[in-house]
Amino acid sequence: MSISNITIFMPSVLTLIGIPGLESVQCWIGIPFCAMYLIAMIGNSLLLFIIKSERRLHEPMYIFVGLLGVTDIALATTIMPKMLGIFWFHVPQIYFDSCLLQMGLIHMFQGIESGILLAMALDRYVAICYPLRHSGIFTHQLVAQIGAIITLRAAILVAPGLVLIKCKFQFYHTTTISHSYCEHMAIVKLAAENVRVNKIYGLFVAFAVAGFDLTFITLSYIQIFFTVFRLPQKEARLKAFNTCIAHICVFLQFYLLAFFSFFTHRFGAHVPPYIHILFSSLYLLVPPFLNPLVYGAKTKQIRIHVVKMFCS
Repeated sequence: MSISNITIFMPSVLTLIGIPGLESVQCWIGIPFCAMYLIAMIGNSLLLFIIKSERRLHEPMYIFVGLLGVTDIALATTIMPKMLGIFWFHVPQIYFDSCLLQMGLIHMFQGIESGILLAMALDRYVAICYPLRHSGIFTHQLVAQIGAIITLRAAILVAPGLVLIKCKFQFYHTTTISHSYCEHMAIVKLAAENVRVNKIYGLFVAFAVAGFDLTFITLSYIQIFFTVFRLPQKEARLKAFNTCIAHICVFLQFYLLAFFSFFTHRFGAHVPPYIHILFSSLYLLVPPFLNPLVYGAKTKQIRIHVVKMFCS
């Protein structure tokens, strides 16, 4: 119900316009996006099947890879059906509560993925720096507890952001979101009320998750490199380093895209909107697309089982 010329009271439906400035070519942009989504689904499903069916891969490192695959499938599926609906079928409308649900799931899965990358870094740290104690420390019970804590942390941090939007805001300038999916700041900017608390909380969550995880991931790999370079034999150094290459590649592409998207959204006033929206969309889609390719190519045990599967 409209109460004035410039505000809307508690809208029930919002409109996602996709990529501002590129509306005329969105149908073509949807083709590579859909291809990446399908490859992500097939690659991560294949990765999960191999890890589940091969008992020799029931180790902490591969279990974390499997958890990452599940998170990637969930994250990509949260955004792609609606995005393709906008690009191909011109269905931009989304219910307000559905938009909040999509926003919550996106940010929760991002937090889970960041936590899994931290767990993988700690696993590699213990495996390389304390190899004799690794099996005693990283038991299956501990891996399950880590997974539960990571999920609980993400849910607890995301929930207040949803409550602040749902319960605090009643009046909105517009119902049109200049984005291809429901993102926290994109929704907050619609509000015709004071959004300072929401902005502060969004920054707090971003730095609490990414700042904490990134700090300990970096420290873990620094310790790993010191340990690896002190090994006397070149073959041992190469073997230890090779076990970390895939993790480092995944870690770098996830956080580089994340920080670019985060800072351009908040401080990139001179960055064209379509650049920001494209990179924001790629930030959510590229990790699920690349992760199974990286682990399939760089992890010897997984690569062997993929080759055996296709040969048979």
